[in-house]
Amino acid sequence: MGVSTVSAGTAGTGTATGAGAMAQEEAERLAFWAEQAARLEWEAPWHTVHSFDRAEPQRDGTLSIPAIEWFAGGTLNVAVNCVDRHVRAGRGDRVALHFEGEPGDRRTVTYADLQDEVSRAANALLALGIGPGDRVVVYLPVLVETVVVTLACARIGAVHSLVFGGFSAEALRFRVEDTGAKLLVTTDGQFRRGVAVSVKDNADAAVAGDNSIEHVLVVRRTGSDISWTEGRDVWWHDVVDTASQHHEPEAFDAETPLFIMYTSGTTGKPKGLVHTSGGYLTQASWSFEHLFSNPDPALRERDVHWCTADLAWVTAHTYELYGPLSNGATQVLYEGTPNTPHPGRHLEVIERYGVTSYYTAPTLVRSLMGWFPDGVPASHDLSSIRVLGTVGEAVNPEAWRWFRRNLGRNEVPVVDTWWQSETGATVLSPSPTDADFKPGCAARALPGVSTRIVDEEGHPVPPGVQGLIVVDRHGPAMARTVWGDPQRYLDSYWRRFAAQGWFLAGDGARYDDDGDTWILGRVDDVINVSGHRLSTIEIESALVAHPLVTEAGACPVPDPLTGHAIAAFVVLAAGADPDTDVTSTLRAHVAAAIGPIARPSAVVVVPDVPKTRSGKIMRRLLTQLYEGSPLGDTTSLQNEGCIAGIQDVLSRR
Repeated sequence: MGVSTVSAGTAGTGTATGAGAMAQEEAERLAFWAEQAARLEWEAPWHTVHSFDRAEPQRDGTLSIPAIEWFAGGTLNVAVNCVDRHVRAGRGDRVALHFEGEPGDRRTVTYADLQDEVSRAANALLALGIGPGDRVVVYLPVLVETVVVTLACARIGAVHSLVFGGFSAEALRFRVEDTGAKLLVTTDGQFRRGVAVSVKDNADAAVAGDNSIEHVLVVRRTGSDISWTEGRDVWWHDVVDTASQHHEPEAFDAETPLFIMYTSGTTGKPKGLVHTSGGYLTQASWSFEHLFSNPDPALRERDVHWCTADLAWVTAHTYELYGPLSNGATQVLYEGTPNTPHPGRHLEVIERYGVTSYYTAPTLVRSLMGWFPDGVPASHDLSSIRVLGTVGEAVNPEAWRWFRRNLGRNEVPVVDTWWQSETGATVLSPSPTDADFKPGCAARALPGVSTRIVDEEGHPVPPGVQGLIVVDRHGPAMARTVWGDPQRYLDSYWRRFAAQGWFLAGDGARYDDDGDTWILGRVDDVINVSGHRLSTIEIESALVAHPLVTEAGACPVPDPLTGHAIAAFVVLAAGADPDTDVTSTLRAHVAAAIGPIARPSAVVVVPDVPKTRSGKIMRRLLTQLYEGSPLGDTTSLQNEGCIAGIQDVLSRR
């Protein structure tokens, strides 16, 4: 298919013998990715597997912008790889999607059905003036149409950017304007917690200003009355359902942008990470197979995958859209909240479709723990589950054990994956074929990528010492730039270790004595108490391990004596004794579990803690709420309404 070559920019130092060994190792790594890319269907072969130009000092004292390329010269069509080739191979009757709406409506979509709908949508997009390179913002809930329009964009070479349907008009406006999108795809409404929630009003507000939007394509979901702008707004059923089901796809260069994924930081506007076609699909496809497909290819026809993420999250792009579909897998799409109309809704869905791989966020695991304090009722048949997975942030060991015991019969593997929007696919994870698991441990790097844990100067840290985790050998799914702001790409991820060519992930981590990696949360979330660096994840895990607590967020607050003190925000378990002295009990518990230095100075009982759509606790907001200081960016929250509840609790302290 192509030639494996080692980039001139590959990092490495040492003796001639050491350099030779490193070059051989790199050649083997690139050969691995060449083999995985060959699993896909390419229109034209690549001539160079990978090149990487590191950030180099320039004459004017600046650093050059890193340049990453995979499978140079190769062309392919991402949608063809996810749909058409399976139909051509005679698997058109295989179920691609089991859709279940929150109200209980259900729909089964085969690969042949999906090919028909994606082709119609591609023709409709072309008729609306969308072509290669144009940006399309998709503001939809988890619907079949969301998958269809995403694949249709990929089919015609347009760049999609999915936005969570619960985001505010202002958050949507930023993404519409930043991408320069010509088309917004939205819906009349969505079902959320048993009611039809308006969506079109937010969409209208978002495109009311100065932007490049030419049309708003509207899916009829709830039947709600909506405002309508003639000439701009068009119904999905009018332009997609009536379009031709025949569309001849073309192949695009491997480095053609596929999607823009926005991720918010602690400061500044959200960053639009650009992921490209050939490299991203290669790593998404292989890593899905490695983590979730039955090890016996002959048994994969029985696999039913469910990634519970909203489709706008990068986890869903990789392990709900492109990864599963490129493998011809069957999967579940569920529209609503996990406890509507009752806390067992997910358990019912697993039973109904015979889910074999269930991939979710630690925050949902902790919610299930709270909803079922005595364990999952035996009336639920979860025997179909073959592998469990977690993603978003490190899972608390107690939640890990509960998850495996209650959904995995204490016998199935749990892949506790670590990766980021920037890496595009899993970097660290236990293998699903491992015999032994360490609850809450990200284990080691998957084949084809590698990481290091280093100190501020880039020196390796010994076991047990917290350091910075860096990706020293990235995979082909790595984001190529920040949309419209390559300087921010350099400054955010590559400047710190430019000389080594390492990607700075922004997470703290440590090795254990076996050399396995434990993720300790964002470096920004480290709490420094009298010179002792404490991980928020470790403090929260200690809190969640107490039967009083189902969810916890720990954050630093200023202290004139110790520098930082620890404030713990906790959500109490159902049935918790209201007469318990929660503060004294939990302070003593954390001190016993970690040490007196980790004892929280304050314990605040709240109805919920702020979480992003990926399930990450926004500890920065907890600090700002505790201090009463202005709040930073909250547009990525999935539960923005909890802010008022926390403020109310704090006002009464």
